Amino acid sequence: MNLALRFVADGLREMFRGGRAYWQWLALLAALMAVGAFAYLGQLDRGLVVTGLSDQVSWGFYIANFAFLVGIAAAAVLLVIPAYLFHRQDVKAVVLLGEGLAVAAVLCAMLFVTVDLGRPERVWHMFPVVGRFNWPMSLLAWDVVVLSGYLALNLSLPLYVHWCHWRGRQPELRLYFPVVVIAMFWAISIHTVTAFLFSANAGRPFWHTSLLGPRFIASAFVSGPALIILLLQVIRRTTRYPVQQSVIDTLAVVMTVALQISLFFVVAELFTDFYNETSHAGSIRYLFFGLDGLGSLRGWIWSALALNVVAVVILSVNPWRRQMPLLNVACVLAFVGIWIEKGMGLVVPGFIPTPLGEVFEYSPSWRELAVAIGIWAFGALVFTLLAKASIAIETGRVREAGPAPA
Repeated sequence: MNLALRFVADGLREMFRGGRAYWQWLALLAALMAVGAFAYLGQLDRGLVVTGLSDQVSWGFYIANFAFLVGIAAAAVLLVIPAYLFHRQDVKAVVLLGEGLAVAAVLCAMLFVTVDLGRPERVWHMFPVVGRFNWPMSLLAWDVVVLSGYLALNLSLPLYVHWCHWRGRQPELRLYFPVVVIAMFWAISIHTVTAFLFSANAGRPFWHTSLLGPRFIASAFVSGPALIILLLQVIRRTTRYPVQQSVIDTLAVVMTVALQISLFFVVAELFTDFYNETSHAGSIRYLFFGLDGLGSLRGWIWSALALNVVAVVILSVNPWRRQMPLLNVACVLAFVGIWIEKGMGLVVPGFIPTPLGEVFEYSPSWRELAVAIGIWAFGALVFTLLAKASIAIETGRVREAGPAPA
């Protein structure tokens, strides 16, 4: 027991040890979280009436970020597979950082669902058996199950590996490999179930398509690697942790293919809906061209398409993709483009027009934006602290018997 406490104490001590720049970064994240908490207290006091949501558009900016973040969490599997199945040592060196990102993304996704509830103290009803959800029939209950399970997997595996390295010994393959296999399939399941939450709504033609699940997976394999590539470069510049260029190159290739597939799915959807347009194409017409003189989302979706097209051009040209400045530009463009397409470009137009043909527009209020910034800051804080402890243990700076030789 004393040994376990020492392990936890060493990790916590390392999380809160750093120079001036590190503490300034933590202070900035804490300030953004405070702004989000202040905005949420106002929403909690007055209710969802302070948001841009309505009876007609009941899912908005919060659920848009939720859908996007689940994809970020699922993308950690792109490091797990080459590290543990193909035994690539360059990827294995950073796989625990990817799992830390998955933990942060899942926690943020859960928070976005929580703030979207009008009565958050009743969140326990969302849990199967304990609450009153119609499980196993309810897809929302299944989403709770897969997200909670994925969070547990991405906490338990790194914890065991770090424990072994802290003790100065190698992890036993027979103990952790079954968890790796389960985590790989579980990563796909969390985003598939999230896609099913939308596509199972037969009364919403914009979502009711069998292509939504593959679109979710393809877009996740764009935004996830884009963020991981950027984070690995930050870690390589600010620490002595060995991040090899081959890892970034591999993720860039995966991201390129996934973005090409994602754009093909978008073209397939556009052709199906507009070639022989029916009344069920009202949502996508509103999204791209507007309806009844209203079209607040047109700027969002056309910007997303432009960003993704520019990104895929850069990524598809091999010499350009190998230039880090251009790769970074492509990562930022693709990350923002997928965030728009999968968020505001997917969630909101599913409610417009209503089943009665009415057009009620939605735009996020300042409170929603502030709360979202606070949650993103919380995710950045979680990843920062986990990465700080992980790097210290993996480099041998923190050991049971003292620091290892450099």
